Amino acid sequence: MQIYKVGGAVRDRLLGIPVTDIDWVVVGATTEEMLAKGFRPVGADFPVFLHPKSGEEYALARTERKSGRGYGGFTFHASPEVTLEEDLIRRDLTINAMAEDDQQNLTDPYHGQQDLEDRLLRHVSPAFAEDPLRVLRVARFAARYAGLGFTVAPQTLELMRQLADSGELQALTAERSWKEISRALMEDQPQIFIEVLRECGALKVLMPEVDALFGVPQPEAHHPEIDTGVHTLSVLQQCALHKLPLAVRWACLLHDLGKGLTPTEEWPRHIAHEHTGLKLIKAVNERFKAPKDCQELALLVGQYHTHGHRALELKPSTLLELLQSFDVYRRPQRFEEFIAACEMDARGRKGLEQRSYPQADYLRGAAAAARGVAVQPLLEQGFKGPELGEAIKRERLKALKAYKETASI
Repeated sequence: MQIYKVGGAVRDRLLGIPVTDIDWVVVGATTEEMLAKGFRPVGADFPVFLHPKSGEEYALARTERKSGRGYGGFTFHASPEVTLEEDLIRRDLTINAMAEDDQQNLTDPYHGQQDLEDRLLRHVSPAFAEDPLRVLRVARFAARYAGLGFTVAPQTLELMRQLADSGELQALTAERSWKEISRALMEDQPQIFIEVLRECGALKVLMPEVDALFGVPQPEAHHPEIDTGVHTLSVLQQCALHKLPLAVRWACLLHDLGKGLTPTEEWPRHIAHEHTGLKLIKAVNERFKAPKDCQELALLVGQYHTHGHRALELKPSTLLELLQSFDVYRRPQRFEEFIAACEMDARGRKGLEQRSYPQADYLRGAAAAARGVAVQPLLEQGFKGPELGEAIKRERLKALKAYKETASI
């Protein structure tokens, strides 16, 4: 039995960046031997075990063969005869196909170390094209390591194009796709993820609504970058720079989908794009089964982001409707995320990345004014049921009118 550290832990150590997850592969062992040493089995499809003390994952060396469509369409074979090189060749990228023993002796049959030095994301073997999930994984790695100068090798990009054209991407489950998308959006340069997917043709398969934004012009006075797709990428980049949470990044990716439906004769204006985009946002949410908080914020940002930009001009009654829509009384954090998304939308424009956004503090002040209305005095006046609701609404409106007057002085 020989045990090797493999994959990301080896890659990141060689890159000199913190190692978070460690995976191990065991060569020359049987399931019975692993159980005898106290390892706990967890793998349903192939033998994976948890270490009795550390809890880290140890997998028996295995080979795989394509047997169906999609990410799960593989038959695995694990036995003591499977070599380390045979195990490594089934991996996606050369930089993930290295192993080291307990003395840090490197096994690198597919030249991953050289590709690390050359800053290349390159596939290990032609079998790369058998797994459609790898299109998303490579795009995610491109987003993660773009800051270090990594790019996708041309031959690998070509295989990704073949996968995008093959129809295999449609066989991916929503859960697997979302796992990769959500992780990619939380990388330091999430816009690179979208760029790579677009470059290989996968974006128009997975998110045609986002792909449709490229080439759609906007008024240059508000959007010096003009192109709606380019603007969306810039907004994502701002999200990462400001270290915003996943729900905000997801909402920012989808906020302008309605502009992809504007008739060309109406360009560069996009009247009511907030409303027309809602059905598209809903479709993308459902396609990837995004978590509820991501779905809700994406729809709210899509519908109300222009309200956010025009906050200083809104009538108190419109401001109250906006606050009610977000349920700022019970869910203040969601409104904060909306404000953040609006600010990123404002900053994600060529040359305007450092612009101030006074709307943010104005909206926070409005929310505080509305929340400051006390309910107890109204109860003491005898209001109850629907009448109480109307009385609270009147008092909140009064508070917002006073706030607006004070804020504008």
